Amino acid sequence: MYDLFNREINYLRVSVTDRCNLACSYCMPSEHVGRRGGKDILSLEKLAEIVRCVAPLGISKVRLTGGEPLIRPGIEKLVGMIANTEGIKEVAMTTNAQSLAGKARNLARNGLNRVNISLDTLDPDRYRLLTRGGEIRKVLKGIEASLEAGLSPVKINCVITPDTRANEIEALEEFCGTQGLELRFIRQMDLSRGKFWKVEGGQGGHCISCNRMRLTADGRFIPCLFNEKEYHIRDHGIRGAFEKAIEHKPRNGRANTRSTFYSIGG
Repeated sequence: MYDLFNREINYLRVSVTDRCNLACSYCMPSEHVGRRGGKDILSLEKLAEIVRCVAPLGISKVRLTGGEPLIRPGIEKLVGMIANTEGIKEVAMTTNAQSLAGKARNLARNGLNRVNISLDTLDPDRYRLLTRGGEIRKVLKGIEASLEAGLSPVKINCVITPDTRANEIEALEEFCGTQGLELRFIRQMDLSRGKFWKVEGGQGGHCISCNRMRLTADGRFIPCLFNEKEYHIRDHGIRGAFEKAIEHKPRNGRANTRSTFYSIGG
């Protein structure tokens, strides 16, 4: 389907949970624990049903996000259900990789094609500080396991904050170059103030060519990260909510004071 600005919407980002096993300082308040599988979080079967419903409307790529998608029980099963949906050509995931090492092979077997891994520094102490407790060795093992499982490409998402040091960027560039990883730089954004930039090495932030639709873990289609419009499947049905979201997708992002990155999926 095309929106009012002749952009073909073929990419759906599905947040499977707003919970995370980290609390990165630029993303999530340290006290946030998210929902714990309550009645407002869609089942895996419902998420798969939504994908089956929108695939005939032009969605061919699905990315699973969170929170942290790998903490959702049965995530491998969901990957399989989506990968086997007619019309879906690619299934991807964005993860902090804290538990990826033990799951990468099974995810690939179930149909995951590619993975983006969040990694803002190679310094173990600084990584632990930024993520409020994360272990960088788990990320490195997750990267290794992803490559061994045949996931391709493996991309590294690096968020640039005011505290990011030049030597950190240089170290990541060297590491990714030697490991055959694609590195993307994402400048720290602010939803409520409407501060966003184009992703260096990626397509995010390019409003003129944006082909994305977002689905939250509780069933809201969100046409733009930096916009407050949302359409719940409870109110409009799956197809109705999806079509309304496309109809009201803005030309450009502005600001969003009612949502957070970890609840929408970034």
